[in-house]
Amino acid sequence: MTPAKPTTTILHYTAPPIVGGVEAVMDAHARIFLQMGYPVSVVAGQGSEDALPLGTELELIPALDSQHPDILTAGAILEQGHVPSDFTALAEQLKDTLASYISRFDNIIVHNVFTKHFNLPFTVAIFDLLDMGVIRNCIAWHHDFTWTSPRSRSKVHAGYPWDLLRTYRPDVTHVTISQNRQKELAYLYHCPKEEIQIIYNGVDPAELLGLSVDGWELIQRLDLLAADLIMLMPVRVTRAKNIEYALKVVAALKAEGLKVKLVLTGPPDPHDEKSMIYFRSLQKLRDDLGLNVEMKFVFESGPYPEKSHIISLDVVADLYRVADLMFIPSHQEGFGMPVLEAGLLGVPIIASNAVPAAKEIGSEEVMRFKLDLPPQQLAQRLLSWAEADNRLRLARRTRQNYTWQAIFRRDIEPLLGGNDSL
Repeated sequence: MTPAKPTTTILHYTAPPIVGGVEAVMDAHARIFLQMGYPVSVVAGQGSEDALPLGTELELIPALDSQHPDILTAGAILEQGHVPSDFTALAEQLKDTLASYISRFDNIIVHNVFTKHFNLPFTVAIFDLLDMGVIRNCIAWHHDFTWTSPRSRSKVHAGYPWDLLRTYRPDVTHVTISQNRQKELAYLYHCPKEEIQIIYNGVDPAELLGLSVDGWELIQRLDLLAADLIMLMPVRVTRAKNIEYALKVVAALKAEGLKVKLVLTGPPDPHDEKSMIYFRSLQKLRDDLGLNVEMKFVFESGPYPEKSHIISLDVVADLYRVADLMFIPSHQEGFGMPVLEAGLLGVPIIASNAVPAAKEIGSEEVMRFKLDLPPQQLAQRLLSWAEADNRLRLARRTRQNYTWQAIFRRDIEPLLGGNDSL
C-alpha cells in the first residue's frame, strides 16, 4: 500500500478571490500540491472555496483578516506605540481557534505573518503554538518585512509584540522569494543568510500558454519541458517529409550533449501497407540511432500504448506554443502550410529549400538549408543559433527550472514533513 502523502495547510490574512500577490502564490501552491497528490487546505480570514483550486479545503477564521474590526482597532493603537488592553485576549482567542484546526496537519505554511504588522495577535498566536509544540513543521514564507520597509517602518516600535516581527526562530523553516529578500531578512534576523532558503515564484505553463487539457497531458507525457531544444514537425508520416534526415539531425544534436525532443504530429496511413512499412522503418532507424527518448511520433504516444493516437488541430496548436522551432526538412512540398502556422505564432522556422512557402513567404525570416547539407552541419547551425538566441535561452531556463512543477519537486517537496512511513 502506498503511504499517504503528508498534509499541509496554508495560512494568511486572506485567500482568493481577494486579489493580491500573496493570494496568487497561495492559489498556485494549492494547485501544485493537488496536482502532485498532496492534500492541502487554506486557513484565512476572508476567502471562498469556489475561488480556490478544486479539492482545496478552506477554513475561515474571521479574526485572521487584517481588516477585521477588532484587528483594525487594535492595529491603530499598536501603530501609536501602545499595546491595547485586549491584545492578549485577542491573541489567546486566535491561538485556541487555530490550535483546534491546524494540529491535525503535518505542515503549515504561513505567509507574511512572521514579518508583517497587519495582524499582530495572529503573529503572537503562531509563536505561542510553536512554543506549545502544536505545530509539527512550520514553513514561514516571507514576502515583505515591516521593519525594513520605508512605507511601514513607522508602524512598529521597539519591544513586545513588535519585536516578534524581527525575531529569528530556528525551529521554523524560513523561505523567501529572491536573493535580495534573503539578504534583507538575514540582516533583520541577525542570522546567516544560509539559514533562509530562496524559493522563487513560478509559472504554470498550461495556464499561461492557454493549453488544452489534452495538449497539456501530451506535453507532460512526452516530457517536453525538460528539453534543451523542442523541435516540432507538424506533418504526416510520408517519404516526402524527409523524416530520416530529421532523425540524423537529432542524433547529431544529442552527440553534442543537447537534450533535444523532436515531435512529429501526424500519423502514417494505417490503411496503406506501404505507409505502415515506411513508418516501421523509421521506428527501426530511431532505435538504431538510440533516439527513443529524443524522437516521438504522436501517433504512438497516446495515453494507451496499445492504441494509435490522433490529435486535433487544437492540440497541434498547443505543441506549437511550447516548441522552440518548427522543422520542415521536406524533399518536396506543394506549399508548406506549417510555415504560415509557425509564422503566425512567432515560432522560429528551419526549412529546406524545397518548401515553397519558406522561400516565397518566409524569405529571410526563415533559416533555410539545402537538401545536400550533411545533418551534422545543420546540427551545428542549430546549436549556434540556440546558444546565441536570448529568448530561447530564457525560455529553456524558465521551463526547466521555474515552472511550479519544477519548483515543487526541487524546492518545496523536500521541506514537507509527514508520516514516519514516508
